[in-house]
Amino acid sequence: MNELGAINWILVIFIIVALVFDFLNGFHDSANVVATAIASRAIPPNAALAMTALANMIGPFLFGVAVATTIGNEVISSEAVTIPVALAALGSAIVWNILTWLLGIPSSSSHALIGGFIGAAITGFGIHVIRIEGLYKVIAGLFISPVIGLIFGWFAMRQTLFVGRWMTPRVNSFFRKAQWLTALTLGLSHGTNDAQKTMGIIAMGLVAFKILPKFHVPTWVVFASATSIALGTAFGGWRLIRTMGSGFYRIRPIHAFSSQIASTIVILGAALLGGPVSTTQVISSSIVGAGAAERMHKVRWGVAGNIVVAWLLTIPATGFLGGLFFWLINKAI
Repeated sequence: MNELGAINWILVIFIIVALVFDFLNGFHDSANVVATAIASRAIPPNAALAMTALANMIGPFLFGVAVATTIGNEVISSEAVTIPVALAALGSAIVWNILTWLLGIPSSSSHALIGGFIGAAITGFGIHVIRIEGLYKVIAGLFISPVIGLIFGWFAMRQTLFVGRWMTPRVNSFFRKAQWLTALTLGLSHGTNDAQKTMGIIAMGLVAFKILPKFHVPTWVVFASATSIALGTAFGGWRLIRTMGSGFYRIRPIHAFSSQIASTIVILGAALLGGPVSTTQVISSSIVGAGAAERMHKVRWGVAGNIVVAWLLTIPATGFLGGLFFWLINKAI
């Protein structure tokens, strides 16, 4: 095989691996979007997954690709933008997503991807290739957004309780029907933020192979990434759906409605600003905030604590895996 043919095959393998990560991201994160709607009996499971999958696909076309630019162009220096680094990052994130899915623990695909990138880039090129300003932007988005989600979830629930304080239990019918809209908008925001991470990686690879003269996201990359995450969402990670939908407390329509509104505002706002956030963290914290707003002891804080531990372990674990995968890939090439 001549050199050009080898390069083409490496590029094809790279794109396939990126889309596999995107599929697993959708599969892993489908729990985030649909769990409360299913748990509150607002939307049948298959309908919820189908609607969310479609929303995930449409989202990036409606709200732009600012997050893709951050992921692909602002975290590591151009000298470290190589296929082995990107492949190592993707491999570490895929392994982590599968492991946490098997354990039924909601974790952050965003954290996993960033951790893998950092570990692979430092292993291959040294710590100086990390762009501190871009890293701060990413880390701030990933760690501040759960706190904002918790606050917004608490506030949305308090406001909903205040507005509905004189209403009869029949108001639950409204909250169930309204979730067709709030779950849809949450799906749009999820697709807007999460699908763009894969878009940024593929565009980064196209620059590394000199297919693109400078970083931008072609339309076919947007379509392929959006389709892949939509397919993953359609299959649904049922282990995680059970954890998100019933692990924290018994979710009623009012909790689902409030947490979906809060999550949508935080995730979509971050996406428009180019800040990659963990949808898992934002939605989980919004659910906890909504429950705590009603009664603090309503929330199973032990379950929430286990998820926080998984969040804290994600970047160090995938950083190590990213470095290991980079070493293995270099040995293989």
